[in-house]
Amino acid sequence: MSDKKTKPAKKGLIGWILYFAGSKKGQYMVSVFFALLSVACCIAPYFIIARIVQQLLAGVRDWKLFLQECGITALFWLGNVLFHAISTSMSHVATFNLLGNIRKSMCDKLTRLPLGTVLDMPSGSLKNIMIERIDSMETTLAHIVPEYTSNIILSIVLVVYLFVLDWRLALACMATLPIGFVAMCFMFKDGPARFKYALDKTKALNDTAVEYINGIEVIKAFGKSKSSYERFVVAAKEGSACYVEWMRDCIWPHAVATVVTPSLLFSLLPIGGFMFLKGTIDASLFITVIVLAVSAIQPFLIAFTYHDDIAKAGAIFGEVGSIMTLDELERPAVDVKKPFDNSIVLKDVRFSYKHSSDSHSGLDPESNKEMLNQVQHDKGEVQHDNNQVPRDKEILHGISMTLPQGSYTAFVGPSGSGKSTIARLIASLWDVDSGSVEIGGVNIKDLSLQEYNSRVAYVSQDNFLFDMSVRENIRLGRQNATDAEVEEIARKAGCYDFIMSLENGFDTIVGGSGAHLSGGERQRIAIARAMMKDAPIVILDEATAYTDPENEAIIQKSVAQLVRGKTLIVIAHRLSTVKDADKLYVIKDGVIDSCGTHEELLAQDGLYKKMWTAHIESKDE
Repeated sequence: MSDKKTKPAKKGLIGWILYFAGSKKGQYMVSVFFALLSVACCIAPYFIIARIVQQLLAGVRDWKLFLQECGITALFWLGNVLFHAISTSMSHVATFNLLGNIRKSMCDKLTRLPLGTVLDMPSGSLKNIMIERIDSMETTLAHIVPEYTSNIILSIVLVVYLFVLDWRLALACMATLPIGFVAMCFMFKDGPARFKYALDKTKALNDTAVEYINGIEVIKAFGKSKSSYERFVVAAKEGSACYVEWMRDCIWPHAVATVVTPSLLFSLLPIGGFMFLKGTIDASLFITVIVLAVSAIQPFLIAFTYHDDIAKAGAIFGEVGSIMTLDELERPAVDVKKPFDNSIVLKDVRFSYKHSSDSHSGLDPESNKEMLNQVQHDKGEVQHDNNQVPRDKEILHGISMTLPQGSYTAFVGPSGSGKSTIARLIASLWDVDSGSVEIGGVNIKDLSLQEYNSRVAYVSQDNFLFDMSVRENIRLGRQNATDAEVEEIARKAGCYDFIMSLENGFDTIVGGSGAHLSGGERQRIAIARAMMKDAPIVILDEATAYTDPENEAIIQKSVAQLVRGKTLIVIAHRLSTVKDADKLYVIKDGVIDSCGTHEELLAQDGLYKKMWTAHIESKDE
């Protein structure tokens, strides 16, 4: 039996609400119960009014009785207010928990997805779904569950009761409903397609705004502000125009539906009056039906006002569901077996970067990457291997290698050859298409993500720092580390002095993505964070790309001390930094061109020697 954590199946609106409600399902049910009491208390006075009218027609003049019934009406009004307050309070608490569960589930889901799937989601769309769109459901869910449900139920009960009293008068009450129904059909014509189109335009606007902000440095540097801003203006106009056109087409059907549908007395009074004059019904029944018809339309109209909110919630849950049902990394919840050591073996590994089946955006997923690549290029940053290779094309072609425990291995080769791809497969950021990656004799697909993450520390050139203090960023490597341990690891990583030179030392806030620090400073803190994790396997993917030669020498010396006894993998373009590796693998066009020590590779007079010669010549120049 597999222990793999299964992804949820696709569901409808109610299914997703129950799925994310978790332990708060019962609270929603109790909320609906109190909402029913509230609506019942709201309708009960109509029955009392009908009875008072019947008594007056019967000649009753007991004013004390009438005052008593008016007092009961006041109690029902108080009950309506009280039960409504209890219902909405409980539904709001349950809703806030539900929204929290959605966000936590989505964040947890992202950690289980292949990195490529996450990268295919434009950050603007993902942020919009997880923050604004989920937050926009708060009012809807807090009221739709108790109030929509209770009003629909009581509307049905009242209609059934009207049929019990007199089916002819009940049908007379509903004479206006077909007109309202036809109007609503026109209003909701092409509704799902229009709503999807509006959502796509809104997503496009969000993605364009995020792209514009992220690329502002390039836009300013190359004077492209006008053309870039025009794209944003176009997206903004299209985002508003789709809603304006939709509302314009719906205004007349909506007016007819909202005016004609509630007008039950328009047909009831003439038909019922004719029946009363003919003597087929008495005045008491006629008045009772009139009062109940007026009371029945109120809960129906309240329920009707939630239709747009239900459609909106359904669309948002559809977006959430499309993410929650994506294919995850193939990992069990519990380890199938434990590795016997920390050696790494790749067996005939083949891999290609594939698009997610759902881009979750109205924009081409590559558009954000194109802007990001342009920004990185103009900053002089090194490009990822996968950014230079067409999607769905095989990148690695049968890679096999063995990295003994405690060894120091380096991957070198031309840009785009697949070095970083191999490192990311070992770091479990993607799953291989075929072949296997093994740790200590165990396929990594048989290890839980928690167990595997505890064994591997991965530092890339695109290191990320959270908008918190330097101390807390380093402590992310080990949450229970003391302040003294954080400062000690910073000394060993060679970044203590520059941290102390900051305005508030270790308590300096680094800004969003570490924006208050230079690229080299961010890298050094990221390395300290990885060292704090004290994982037995360390992967450094161009981890010193932004550092100057002086600081690089310090970092190299520090890393050499900190990774002693660990399995170390280093990807580097500067060959002089890895020439002392136990073994160097030269990667070219997704295959292993050659492997060996620095001296052995120089003696082979192959690609490595050419790269080394070019490296030495560039240093001399």
